[in-house]
Amino acid sequence: MNTKLVFPSIAGAILLIMGLFFLANPSYKISIEAKYHYEVGEYKEAYKLAQEAFSLDLYNRMASTIMAQSKISLQYVAYMEMANKYMKSINEIATHEVISNADKAKIRTICEIMIGSYTKLAPSVITDKELVEKVASYHTKFESLFEKVNK
Repeated sequence: MNTKLVFPSIAGAILLIMGLFFLANPSYKISIEAKYHYEVGEYKEAYKLAQEAFSLDLYNRMASTIMAQSKISLQYVAYMEMANKYMKSINEIATHEVISNADKAKIRTICEIMIGSYTKLAPSVITDKELVEKVASYHTKFESLFEKVNK
């Protein structure tokens, strides 16, 4: 009867000690905060905090993972920002009554840049699916636009 209480008590004490270490260690505290910022889509802040946590403890796998994932997500965000900027430029060109060969060449170049940039992106399992889908939709738009300009 005594052993039925001893082993669970020891296991509970070990878990308590591990939990206290996890919450008391400044590196892991910052990692948890970085994880929060990553989950709410604040990738720059998450990257900054994960980098700080990783510099405090090089063995902090949570900080390392969040830092890597934030970097990937920031690349996706940068692609979307660039795509928005280029789409506005293309829409301005499209408002002209006649689209010149120079404008077509400009659109073609923009599409080539964006298609090439997309191939460099590599999502991970953790990357926000909605973010990946938005970027993929921009890529599809640029591909179809590229085909139309090359006709």
